[in-house]
Amino acid sequence: MALNDKTVSNLAEKGMVPGAVACITGAADGIGLACAKQFAALGLNVVALDINAEKLNAAGAEIARAGAPEVATHVVDVSDANALQTVESDIAARFGGTDILVNNAGIQPGSDIFGPLANWQRIIGVNLWGVINGSQIFAPRMIARGRPGAIINTGSKQGITTPPGDPCYNVAKAGVKAFTEALEHELRNTDGAHLSAHLLIPGFVFTALNAHGRTEKPTGAWTPDQMADFAMQRLAKGDFYILCPDNDVPRDLDEKRMTWAMGDITKNRPPLSRWHPDYTKAFEAYITGQETVPPP
Repeated sequence: MALNDKTVSNLAEKGMVPGAVACITGAADGIGLACAKQFAALGLNVVALDINAEKLNAAGAEIARAGAPEVATHVVDVSDANALQTVESDIAARFGGTDILVNNAGIQPGSDIFGPLANWQRIIGVNLWGVINGSQIFAPRMIARGRPGAIINTGSKQGITTPPGDPCYNVAKAGVKAFTEALEHELRNTDGAHLSAHLLIPGFVFTALNAHGRTEKPTGAWTPDQMADFAMQRLAKGDFYILCPDNDVPRDLDEKRMTWAMGDITKNRPPLSRWHPDYTKAFEAYITGQETVPPP
């Protein structure tokens, strides 16, 4: 969807102007590629990072077709801080620096609470340390340049409501939420920093990450392009929490689920009470509006 003039103007205030530089991790497909194409359509130079060289080459061509004046691609593992530092230096040498950073790279192979340590380390290494590495490595030069810009970190609703079934992914994404909140606080209190931080919270988006062998998009899912378009609209509005709906879950339902999750603390309920047999009926009554206040 084409962005209207007001949205484009508001995005320009955040540094998203023709000739600026956007760097996106996990850009070979899915959400990362969709975001890269949005920046390309605005006339930004795009640096696409991913660990998959074959997909990244194809993505680079697609980003160029979307309108990016220049496209650079780098194969890198975001959990490797030294490798990412080299990429940041290469970007600075070629373009002068980065204006927009999207820490999006993520994996979701599944996890168990007592699962293999290596699996936990890999998921947290990419999904959480990838965000921390990217922010810590890119932000200092972004601040020093004194230009408007933004750091956008991809979180997850699972990092907020933490449903059972994939605990390591939840832990990593909960960490991304906490880190990005602290990052925004730091940026707005740093003299000379004209950067803002944002937490992207996708809904159900059909990507290779969650395809699980399916080739057709489920009716309840959004496409990556739909989500990226929504994200740009909310960035233009200045949202920190970019809470995305999908075809199944509207915002008001997300809000109720998140309010219930916080109520486990404030009401002193058992953790994950939404899935606790003693609270199933109460949760359903709250969600359907039969109860307007979450019960203790």
